[in-house]
Amino acid sequence: MIGPLASNILLALVWMGLTGSFTGTNLFIGLVLGYLILASALRDQPGFAAYTGKIPKSILFVGFFIKELILSNLKVAYDVLTPTFYMKPGVIAFPLEARTDAEITVVANLISLTPGTLSLDVSSDRKVLYIHVMYLENEAEVIESIRYMEYRALEVLR
Repeated sequence: MIGPLASNILLALVWMGLTGSFTGTNLFIGLVLGYLILASALRDQPGFAAYTGKIPKSILFVGFFIKELILSNLKVAYDVLTPTFYMKPGVIAFPLEARTDAEITVVANLISLTPGTLSLDVSSDRKVLYIHVMYLENEAEVIESIRYMEYRALEVLR
């Protein structure tokens, strides 16, 4: 048997095929309808209860990440548009809480998607991620902000 997330996605794709409209809005509608179908069919299954707990966390994480993207874009844009450069680039070693390849990949990609940071490499023991940072004024502060993003991502993934 496939998991609740895969079932929800499959139902959304079936919905899109039945309606003949392959748009983002229709995918969202299919996901909501699939979730409602699964909620009525699997309400007594313990695996579905864990799935329902991840939905609000996922929505909150998306909002958090969009806010981080906007703030990072504004900071970089301000630095580019003003005559004074505030950049203080550097490379930091970030100790990872993520353990699996999938978790490390998601965290590294989230870091790289945020303007001003770029994931460079993972140590061979997969415990440290090397990150290039455009604004390295306070290393502890940068590590703490990345740690919080990692924590929020792992909360959704685990």
